[in-house]
Amino acid sequence: MQGNHSIDRPRARNSRPGLGDKDRFLSAERCLEIHLLMARSRALEERTIKMSKSGEGYFWIGGPGEEAFNVCLGLQINRGEGPAFDFLHLHYRNSATLIAMGMPLLDSVRQMAMTSTDPFSAGRNFPSHFARRAWNVVPVSSVIEVQFAMAPGTALVQKRHGGDGITIVVGGDAGTAEGDFATCLIWSTRPGNELPVLMIVMNNGWGISTAHTSQHACKQIVDRGKAFGIPGEVVDGNDPVACWYAIEAAMSYCRTERRPYMLEAMVSRLNGHSSSSGAPRSDEPDCLSMFEQRLLAAGLIDRETVKRIHETAKAEADEAVAQAMREPMPKPEDVEKHTYAPSEVDEVYPGDYTGLPE
Repeated sequence: MQGNHSIDRPRARNSRPGLGDKDRFLSAERCLEIHLLMARSRALEERTIKMSKSGEGYFWIGGPGEEAFNVCLGLQINRGEGPAFDFLHLHYRNSATLIAMGMPLLDSVRQMAMTSTDPFSAGRNFPSHFARRAWNVVPVSSVIEVQFAMAPGTALVQKRHGGDGITIVVGGDAGTAEGDFATCLIWSTRPGNELPVLMIVMNNGWGISTAHTSQHACKQIVDRGKAFGIPGEVVDGNDPVACWYAIEAAMSYCRTERRPYMLEAMVSRLNGHSSSSGAPRSDEPDCLSMFEQRLLAAGLIDRETVKRIHETAKAEADEAVAQAMREPMPKPEDVEKHTYAPSEVDEVYPGDYTGLPE
């Protein structure tokens, strides 16, 4: 339920260590895996914010405060290429999802530094604008909510292909005011053509500087799915145990029923919208520190280990920045590179990637 953490009940001496209750329980191993990924993700965010202020980068936008949900999402994705695997239409606050899927911090830092070695855009896009064909990560766009109009396309391919691959689309609460969100509601629920789309709304309560409560009359965004017959759940995005099971249930529904489902995660925005607003630290609840307190209270970790994890994660982020700063920047002659794909059937310009005459 929204705002309520899973109860960490005491366990008999011979029971499995972990967090949660008998219905929603995460083993100690899973909890510590999630915590490590959250810590590494936070270290990346904090270091890239510093890059935006030091001249090592030019602009920052990311997801500090959303690590609990995003890590749990990344760990449960069926990663691969093609319709048999999950397609991801993400937004620019999903760095923890990519890290949980196996992305090195260095790859994200390269995009932040706009180096030619940036594997997502070769130094030509904003940070956290991921794209990875081998993982079905569709290029992230800065245009708000367009991913919700694109998601039914990959889901339609998956429906025709068969199997249990699903399409996952993620956006913020403010973006649901866009027509693209309604497009996804309609196209994923056409009678006889329902699609396996998992719609995720990360509700941090803000649209840049506009409060969510000043714009939306509905109590929860998931309520908008009711008219379309879309089931949904509101989950406390600061609670990894609740997030894990909400995502698991949502994915299971989409995989088996081949129909859409909606999740609304109530999360914090810890550093403002972006570096354009200064990325100041807010006093909103911090999912990482809250999770650490639960792990400590349950005896699953000690303070010295927590300190060591943060120091190691910070060192990893610092080394990633040092490495990226040694790598080459894009060249002027690369400006048209990758604009168009080479075509073996184009008789005029078979090897030309611009599509233009010399």
